[in-house]
Amino acid sequence: MGAHDGKFLPRPTPETEIFWLGCRNNQLMIQRCTACGHHQFYPRMLCTECASAQVDWVQASGRGTVKSFTIVRRPVTEAYAAETPYVIALIELDEGPTLMSNVTACDVEKVHIGMPVTVSFEAWSDDITMPLFRPAT
Repeated sequence: MGAHDGKFLPRPTPETEIFWLGCRNNQLMIQRCTACGHHQFYPRMLCTECASAQVDWVQASGRGTVKSFTIVRRPVTEAYAAETPYVIALIELDEGPTLMSNVTACDVEKVHIGMPVTVSFEAWSDDITMPLFRPAT
């Protein structure tokens, strides 16, 4: 995991612990309200649709589309220099929620809004596995 030394790693909280555990198990976990069926991300204590406290975790399909993106050509720190240029994108999951991630495994110039993508996972430390997205085949 030396390639990720010096990178900014997320810090799991009680609210996000299940999400990060899922990522370590190659599962993209999101919340679903058992009262109204609404899916949401980022994790919250209440449903953003109906305000119910009956939110549970479900495994997402891992499929989505690029909603918006940018190509990073200048690394924020040296830890990211080897990866430039890279894509940071808003991914709209098939279930509805949007999350921010990287689009990998393709030429950055080929990424476009509406591009179908699928999740993949990459361990950045012993505790943190990041969900990344690649073009869907």
